[in-house]
Amino acid sequence: MSPEEIAFRLVKVNDLYGDEMLQVMCALRQAREITRQTLHLAGLNVKQTERFFSLTSADMALALAWLATPGNHLLFADSPYYPAPLRAIRDYPAVLCVRGSLALLSTPQLAVVGSRQHSHYGERWGRYFCEALAHLGITITSGLALGIDGVAHRSALQADGKTIAVLGSGLNHIYPHRHRALADNIVGRGGALVSEFSLNATPAPYNFPRRNRIISGLSRGVFVVEAALRSGSLVTARCALEQGREVYALPGPLGNSGMEGPHWLIKQGAMTVTEPEDFLALFPELNRHLSDKPEMINNCADKECVALPFPELLANVGDEVTPVDVVAERAGQPVPVTVAQLLELELAGWIAAVPGGYVRLRRAGHVRRTNVFV
Repeated sequence: MSPEEIAFRLVKVNDLYGDEMLQVMCALRQAREITRQTLHLAGLNVKQTERFFSLTSADMALALAWLATPGNHLLFADSPYYPAPLRAIRDYPAVLCVRGSLALLSTPQLAVVGSRQHSHYGERWGRYFCEALAHLGITITSGLALGIDGVAHRSALQADGKTIAVLGSGLNHIYPHRHRALADNIVGRGGALVSEFSLNATPAPYNFPRRNRIISGLSRGVFVVEAALRSGSLVTARCALEQGREVYALPGPLGNSGMEGPHWLIKQGAMTVTEPEDFLALFPELNRHLSDKPEMINNCADKECVALPFPELLANVGDEVTPVDVVAERAGQPVPVTVAQLLELELAGWIAAVPGGYVRLRRAGHVRRTNVFV
């Protein structure tokens, strides 16, 4: 039995990790013939043995055909290409299926995670930080999920950077389906898709907490952009702490349930992030100042700004979604007048219409909130 066939079958076993899995794999490579007795002597129990032999000849043919496709790889933990940070964790995966760049797995990485149902605030600042860091050459690693994960991957690509997606399913079963095009784009732009699951594994709920240890294990730190108190993002943060990684959190508006997770992490000692430079201590090899920052999306200081229409009205539009009637009440003017002025501010690029109202996109240093009564 070839090393590749052994690896595909061990991946199918699905509950072996770390040194135990690597030792079993090495023992089976040396065996002349692999029988149930061989697997028993290598340490597999009855259920694991059944799963090992459950891969049919047709399944194996398809797996080997996948491996023969350019850009597809089977990465063993004893390979020189296996990323050292991931190899250092206790429960590292002894086999990884990789589509895309193997070399990228060993580059400096920051894991970026957050809510699947993100707010405009989380999307805006997640995009800003990911673009800034990707622009510096830091690889952005996330889980390809809806919400902040997707924001992280797309932002890295937008900045002509690289990104890695760690899946909670097999590489032949991209999940969620709406991110299939994003997955292809990641690979096509020099990134990588990674999974420890068999190629056709479906996205079972218990796969996602398990894959989070790989997201943090590949990275030097984990940045939580937005998350509820009970969320997978905090599972990733816990994995990072157990692995000796740094945890960073984005502060946000009080009263926003999506920011309760980051605020709790900050109370527990996580690093508060307010600017991209906050991450540079993690990456000494990138020891250069962010002199070429992507344009700050909420700050027009030190720039020649266009004339600001209705500055007093702008002062009453917040960073979170502000309903039109609230803006009108704060400004002390009729709703129809407020709607017309908000449209002009939107056309000028100061605010954006979102479901439920408006959010501010840029902040003018000379604007003061003088008419806020509620």
